[in-house]
Amino acid sequence: MSSIPTFKELFRDCQRTAIHLEARDAYSKTDSAFVDWKAGESIDPAERWSGWLSIVSEAVSRGVEVRRARIVSTPVSEYIRFEHEVTQGLNIKAGEQVRWLPRRSASDLLLPGNDFWVFDSRLLYLNHFDGEGEATEPEITDNPEMAKLCGSAFEAVWDRAIPHSEFETH
Repeated sequence: MSSIPTFKELFRDCQRTAIHLEARDAYSKTDSAFVDWKAGESIDPAERWSGWLSIVSEAVSRGVEVRRARIVSTPVSEYIRFEHEVTQGLNIKAGEQVRWLPRRSASDLLLPGNDFWVFDSRLLYLNHFDGEGEATEPEITDNPEMAKLCGSAFEAVWDRAIPHSEFETH
């Protein structure tokens, strides 16, 4: 596949499941919401990310199961504290299920080298980042072996991970 659909298109076309694995301890440190949060400003996730909230909420309302698992180092980074704080008002509010796995608990798992989404167990969206955590050009494929590999890795993480409501960042 050569053209990369938008997340709005990916979620619109999704019928059953959308799973996402994140494994970095920091992403774009220049993101305005993160910068504002670091400065002590109150962040309203529904206001900052209303587009995402709408995209995911619509999919969930159609019966799509959306799950997100995050592998994190502990003690957690400042960025992960930020992510954890906004997750309830954004991801959970949109209808996502979110779990967290301390990196030490993932040492015996075979994991892909990139964050990813798998839509309906068949379409794989690979996230790519530079060394500073800035997003670069993503990649998308409908290669069934890759989708199966990433789906299996996600399920292994999900089975061990801690539900958002029970995960402590300090």
